[in-house]
Formats: sequence, structure tokens, C-alpha cells
Amino acid sequence: MKISLVIMAAGLGSRYGGNKQIDGIGPNGEFLMEYAVYDAIRAGFNKIVFIIKPGMEEMMERVCGQYLKGKIARDGSPVEVCYAFQDYSSLPEWFTPPEGRTKPYGTVHALLCASDVVQEPCCVINADDYYGADAYQTIYDQLVQLPKGGKALMVGYLLKNTASLFGTVSRGLCRMEEGMLRRVKETLKIQMYADGTLRDLETKELLDPDEVVSMNYWGFAPSIFPVLRTYFEEFLRRRGGEEKSECLLPVMVDDLIRNGVLEVEVLHSCDRWFGMTYQEDRPKVASELASLHKQGSYPPSLRW
Repeated sequence: MKISLVIMAAGLGSRYGGNKQIDGIGPNGEFLMEYAVYDAIRAGFNKIVFIIKPGMEEMMERVCGQYLKGKIARDGSPVEVCYAFQDYSSLPEWFTPPEGRTKPYGTVHALLCASDVVQEPCCVINADDYYGADAYQTIYDQLVQLPKGGKALMVGYLLKNTASLFGTVSRGLCRMEEGMLRRVKETLKIQMYADGTLRDLETKELLDPDEVVSMNYWGFAPSIFPVLRTYFEEFLRRRGGEEKSECLLPVMVDDLIRNGVLEVEVLHSCDRWFGMTYQEDRPKVASELASLHKQGSYPPSLRW
């Protein structure tokens, strides 16, 4: 049975000040997405799909594609590698972006760009986040049992472990009942302070550090793609003419839940998320990864 890991790697990383998807942060220059690939394959995934910008394919092939050639998945099959491109050529023929816009149209658009190469249950992640090995095993075990339609999965993380002292972050604040996701509130300006306090700068509201948030770690059946297309085209009709509008997966999932189209089971991982929103986050992430190598969670180098 094919189970794919879909890595969204086309983002521009504007707050980070560069392309963080290809920042060699590991002790041997490993990218964060290399940890995702390593963890996914040992969990049982047998297909890796990279969603990238045009022009990134040579770099991605050199860094990940070549090293994956000949790799064997846990089920004994060769690991399959595919690429999908997030650009304006994938937009509907009836839609023209506003003049001067170069920004991608968000994570819904990114995943939709992979519809031609993903025909199996998939886990969807950001390229610039570290989710932990346990998260991949947890979601893989559920993906192999995922029904064909109407249900999805999400691995949740605690807000206090996903914020930055160096600026605001956007997070999907989650409300759950009996293990099911009931609401995702996309909150765009969350600031952490040195004493651990967290505040939504738009509403001035203090936030619970132990609140569960979405970090774009989703599990979908392939039946999600027609739903994605309908949702994205409606978004373009309403907001596609805005210079910086984005169609985001947490917002879409929230809408689908409230409209009774989708049920989402919330999974939990014993590992801690970390990532790089700002350049100032980099030393801490590098230290965390070095510790994981030293502890034996990873071999001395991922460039196996």
C-alpha cells in the first residue's frame, strides 16, 4: 500500500530573511526536511512528494532526490520520489492574478498542485518544521486505516512549544471534543514574552500556553483533492485579486468541519516541535538537532 509524505517547500520564508528550506541547520549541514524524510521512511512511508518552486528542482534532486534513489521502504518496496510545482500555471484558466503579485496563494494551493502525483493517503507537512520521529509513526499508523472520504487527521502541538521570542507567529488555535477537532482559529500575531506569557496582539488576549495548535501536520485521503479544488476556486473568486491573500489549510479545514464536510481526528505526539520563523531562532534549532544526534536519535549524519 502506498502512503506518501507531501512536503510543502515552495514558501518564500520572508520573515526568516531567506530561503529557510535550504538552510543547512543540522550538524552536517542537513536541512530540516531531511529529518522529515528520514523519520517518515523509518515509520513506513514509501513515497515522498516535494512541492517546490520552479527552479528548485536541481537543488532538491541533488540534496534529497539522489540520496533517496535506491532506498528501500519498510515494506521492502523502493521509495518513490515525485515533484510538484507551485506556480501560477496551476491556477484556473478563468483567473488572472493581480499585476505585480509573485507570492504563492498559500498552502491549499500548494497541496492542490500535487493532485496529479498523489493518489494515496498522505501526510502533509511544512518543509521548515521539525515534528519529531514519533509524529510520523503516529500518523502513519492511522493513515493505513484512513477511510476513503470524509475524514482527516491532524497531529497537534502545544502553543508554548511553537512560539518565538523574536517576533510574532501565526498559529491555528484548536478546539477539540472527545479527540475530534471542532474548530481551528487562525491567529496571525501571537507573541511570546520572556516570562512565557503568550498574547494575541490583534485582540490583546492572553493565550493558554498549553492550548493545542495546528502546525500544518495533516493526514488526508486522496478524496480531499476535489474538495480542495472547489474550495480554492471559491477563494480565488472572493479574494484572489488581493495582493497578499493566502488560502490556508487550517482555515479550509475549519470551514469544512463547520459545514459538516470533514471530520478530523486529533493525534498527539510525545516529541516536541521546533522550527525557524526568524533568523534568531536558528541557534536554538541547531542546538536541539545536535543534541538529538548526540543522544542517538539520529545517526552521525543523515547523508546516508
